[in-house]
Order: sequence, then structure tokens, then C-alpha cells
Amino acid sequence: MAERQQYLYLIQPVRPEMLTDGATPEEDAIVALHYNYLKDLVAQDVVLLAGRTQTTDYSSFGIIIFQAESHEAARRIVHDDPAVKNRVFRAELFPYHIALSAWTRPEELMDND
Repeated sequence: MAERQQYLYLIQPVRPEMLTDGATPEEDAIVALHYNYLKDLVAQDVVLLAGRTQTTDYSSFGIIIFQAESHEAARRIVHDDPAVKNRVFRAELFPYHIALSAWTRPEELMDND
């Protein structure tokens, strides 16, 4: 099995008014699918962290930090996100590496570098 690399995808609403004026029923349904998709990926030890800013203007965004075997596998994870696939959120994918975290001691990270 290939060693998994870390990635980050940043998401923002395609329709900024979704945050300022409220989501449509269709957007609400798709965001619920998005949340469940991420929960499933957490259960599979793929997603390491997911969350969003608490702002409700154009600057609002969410991030998902996850692991994948390849860049192509990472792209599939992003594109299979129901909110991305259904164009409720736009996404940007970045190779990523967690340098420090509250969950891992620094000496464990040094062994992986």
C-alpha cells in the first residue's frame, strides 16, 4: 500500500448570499450530504480535520485536511464531495503537510519528515 500524503482543500460557497441571506432548501440538502460525506471519510481515517470560519460574508471559507495515496486520489475525494459535485461549493486542492498539531508530539513528526 502506498504511503498516504496530506492534502488540504479549501471550499467557499458558489453563491455568497447563501451565508448572508440563507441557504435554499436544495443547498441545505446538499450541505447535509457534504457533512455526511466528510463524517464517513473521518470514520475511514481519510479526513483529519474539517471546519469553517464563523464569518458570514464573502471571506468565509472551510478547510478539509485529509490523506490520500496520490494527487489523483485526492482530486477524486474533492470532486466526489456532494457540495463540490453539485456546485454549491467551489474547491481548491493543495498538497499539504501538518508540521505541528496538538494531537501529535513533535518528536513523532520529526520521525516522519
